[in-house]
Amino acid sequence: MSGRLYVVATPIGNLEDMTYRAVRILQEVDLIAAEDTRHSRRLLNHYAIRTALISYHEHNEIERAEQLLARLGSGASLALISDAGTPCIADPGYRLVRRCRQAGVEVVAVPGPSALIAALSISGLPTDSFTFIGFLPTRTQARRTVLQGLLGEPRTLVCYETPHRLAACLHDIVEVLGDDRELAVARELTKRHEELFYGTAAAAREHFSAAKVKGELVLVIGPAPKRAPEGTVREALLQLRAETDLSWKQIVKQVARDFGLPGSDVYRASLELRKEE
Repeated sequence: MSGRLYVVATPIGNLEDMTYRAVRILQEVDLIAAEDTRHSRRLLNHYAIRTALISYHEHNEIERAEQLLARLGSGASLALISDAGTPCIADPGYRLVRRCRQAGVEVVAVPGPSALIAALSISGLPTDSFTFIGFLPTRTQARRTVLQGLLGEPRTLVCYETPHRLAACLHDIVEVLGDDRELAVARELTKRHEELFYGTAAAAREHFSAAKVKGELVLVIGPAPKRAPEGTVREALLQLRAETDLSWKQIVKQVARDFGLPGSDVYRASLELRKEE
């Protein structure tokens, strides 16, 4: 009988954010795989958890995954934790989970804190559709290339950044995405010096250039502003009719959405075109 792997979220700052279930699972498993065992031992001691720890980080991930899979195969139960938040989200872990899936070992999520979700939830930016892009590249040209590809992105963007690169990152956002792009910068979430800046990219660059930045950071960048479509409603209807297989009903909805007009107005314009046809 194979064991079971628990992917356990831990606090991103405030220790009170640990769930009852997470504490119980970490007490019951045979072994805990932790990104930094010294860091995690402080958390475990706080909750009187005496379970054995083993290191699992980006430098030993491939080799260690096979060792842990062997333990699971012999029937041991394991928990995977990161230094903070939910494992596998811009942190080591997915290789172990992938190997477990391939080997038929059950993987169970024990959800809890996540910096990207926490930042997004208080950002004041649209949350109905977003994309997480991890860390932006460290080099300026590579970072600007990525941002250029996101110039017209209609979804909210969420990424992590380090304190010493924040100024350069915000400068590139201003230069590529525009100084009036809406964004939020969450710093030290759930900790004593928590800060949430909300405003334009230009204002954020000025705000965070005033003093040395410290702590964990999450950037939430608003969607690209909608630009008024070129041409007339009539031209847009004709173009969609010629270039797509959409029905007239679908075409009317699309054009009304693009131009920000009532559907009834666009419908009347479509009737005139259909009479001509």
